[in-house]
Amino acid sequence: MAAAAAGPGPGSGPGDSPEGPEEEAPERRRKAHGMLKLYYGLSEGEAAGRSAGPDPLDPTDLNGAHFDPEVYLDKLRRECPLAQLMDSETDMVRQIRALDSDMQTLVYENYNKFISATDTIRKMKNDFRKMEDEMDRLATNMAVITDFSARISATLQDRHERITKLAGVHALLRKLQFLFELPSRLTKCVELGAYGQAVRYQGRARAVLQQYQHLPSFRAIQDDCQVITARLAQQLRQRFREGGSGAPEQAECVELLLALGEPAEELCEEFLAHARGRLEEELRSLEAELGPSPPAPDVLEFTDRGGSGFVGGLCQVAAAYQELFAAQGPAGAEKLAAFARELGGRYFALVERRLAQEQGGGDNSLLVRALDRFHRRLRAPGALLAAAGLAEAATEIVERVARERLGHHLQGLRAAFLGCLTDVRQALAAPRLAGKEGPGLAELLANVASSILSHIKASLAAVHLFTAKEVSFSNKPYFRGEFCSQGVREGLIVGFIRSMCQTAQSFCDSPGEKGGATPPALLLLLSRLCLDYETATISYILTLTDEQFLVQDQSPVTPVSTLCAEARETARRLLTHYVKVQGLVISQMLRKSVETRDWLSTLEPRNVRAVMKRVVEDTTAIDVQVLPQVGLLYEEGVRKAQSSDSSKRTFSVYSSSRQQGRYAPSYTPSAPMDTNLLSNIQKLFSERIDVFSPVEFNKVSVLTGIIKISLKTLLECVRLRTFGRFGLQQVQVDCHFLQLYLWRFVADEELVHLLLDEVVASAALRCPDPVPMEPSVVEVICERG
Repeated sequence: MAAAAAGPGPGSGPGDSPEGPEEEAPERRRKAHGMLKLYYGLSEGEAAGRSAGPDPLDPTDLNGAHFDPEVYLDKLRRECPLAQLMDSETDMVRQIRALDSDMQTLVYENYNKFISATDTIRKMKNDFRKMEDEMDRLATNMAVITDFSARISATLQDRHERITKLAGVHALLRKLQFLFELPSRLTKCVELGAYGQAVRYQGRARAVLQQYQHLPSFRAIQDDCQVITARLAQQLRQRFREGGSGAPEQAECVELLLALGEPAEELCEEFLAHARGRLEEELRSLEAELGPSPPAPDVLEFTDRGGSGFVGGLCQVAAAYQELFAAQGPAGAEKLAAFARELGGRYFALVERRLAQEQGGGDNSLLVRALDRFHRRLRAPGALLAAAGLAEAATEIVERVARERLGHHLQGLRAAFLGCLTDVRQALAAPRLAGKEGPGLAELLANVASSILSHIKASLAAVHLFTAKEVSFSNKPYFRGEFCSQGVREGLIVGFIRSMCQTAQSFCDSPGEKGGATPPALLLLLSRLCLDYETATISYILTLTDEQFLVQDQSPVTPVSTLCAEARETARRLLTHYVKVQGLVISQMLRKSVETRDWLSTLEPRNVRAVMKRVVEDTTAIDVQVLPQVGLLYEEGVRKAQSSDSSKRTFSVYSSSRQQGRYAPSYTPSAPMDTNLLSNIQKLFSERIDVFSPVEFNKVSVLTGIIKISLKTLLECVRLRTFGRFGLQQVQVDCHFLQLYLWRFVADEELVHLLLDEVVASAALRCPDPVPMEPSVVEVICERG
């Protein structure tokens, strides 16, 4: 069997002792296992962990380190039947073949690597032989070179010392030659205008001349140099004072004068004085552009000129001053800061004058670009002159202009709203003058609403330029917080909405002649406009504002609910005022008709008075001509169910149950006291009518309010007159006529009945001979009328 054949170890031979193979085979296996563990980087614990749980000391474990083939075969023979032994043999043969195949594959796959490694080793042997030969030759050459170097050094030792001494003498002679030639060199440099070279020569020789000035020859050279240096300093001062050159050239002159030992304090004053002259000239040129005669350039060009001219010159002056007079310390820095603060203030005043000329324009793009360049230009001087506060002053100017622009846009929105109202007035008046039918209120309302909303969006887009990311000042705290919350939201949007409500309410403040001059349709339109704002527009506008201007300020703002309440209150006041105006028109007709008639001597009524027909016609006109358009603005409203005899009821002194008890058929002159008492008692139990009750936002409520005001006026006028028999009957006819037509306009017909009952009852109380007309006759007269 193969398993049996494979059983004995490699060391079993015929001459070996029985103990030899048993001792050497496990030792070899342990070494092989150890090498495999070392190769795969496994510890004893990991190797044990990788096994599937059998005891590592088990001699029957094929994969264990203590495997014993004899014990394994004995165990198989004892425990396994023949069939299982055959299966074990087949499985073991299969595993041996698989291992052989894997070994061959491993060899084949790494064959090229083995060949390459062999070639590399062979090449390394050859290269190392060549390298050893080259190293030997190099060592020989180095020895020869060392020998030659030693002999040369020994030969030139004496000469080297003499050459060193001669070189030192030569350098000294050259320095002496430079000193003796220094006056002539300085003179030549002054003549050629090479002032910088002359100052460098003087600086190189100054220390030596000071050290050896006790020697006559050096003293003479020093005296000559001082004369030439004084003339050089005079020429530099002359060149500096002329001021014809630019800031860099003047800074060079000051630097050379300082190098020549001129007093720094005096040079500092002269430097700032000359710089002031140049910068003031730039300011004068800018101021000339703002004069009345020449047309001023656009604001962007103006700021560009100021930035390149004045601001650029100020930067050059500040940089040169700090480089030249750094030794002046805090006093010098404060002097420069005061200088920049003064001239910068004058420049800012000119810029503000020019920016003020832009406040009338509606486009902010050019203005914002100009402010951006103005702010950017002042970054450099602001960093150089932090104590002068130029950057802060520039930011304040930008903020002030932004606030003024917000105010300008608010005025523009107010003017646009007033312009829309003027257009509506003209649209309402033009058809009336021409006798044509004009545009409907719904169309006018849509035009006004869209026009105002477009103006608001345009204003938001215009002021949004101040917060654009590419603008240099948009990251300032003011534009990230207060400008968005208090400026745009509160100042512009909330301010305009409140201004619009106040303007609308101004039509309600003077109900006399001025109130009468306001077209009633305009009051309806404004009322609906404010109601639309309360319903949706205010929320939409404020949401749009908050989205465009990401507010990072924690300042309190006006809630949407507060603005909506204000708009609704304005709409209510306008609608109530409309009812009062229309009621006042009808009331004036009724009052004049009552006050101008002699009710004691009037004739027996034969028809309805013309004024009553006019009242019905005007009320019908309001219902037919105006309020159908209101129906497009407001809801129709709810009316109580009408009784079947509403149009057939006849007013008489005895028409109501309470009046039947008030007047007995056997009326005598002694009855007035009793009737007054009965009337007052009846009023205590009757329903109180609130004439000026709040008007709802619907058509029925509007008409009800107008009719209540009209009938209440009629009632009060009747109470102030005295009536004869026929005068009472005329009032009875008129009230019946009004009842026939007015009941259908109100929310509750009982309200009309009560008021007309009061009118007839009051007329009866004011009549010495209250004899009513027969109801049938009243109906005939009213039907004929």
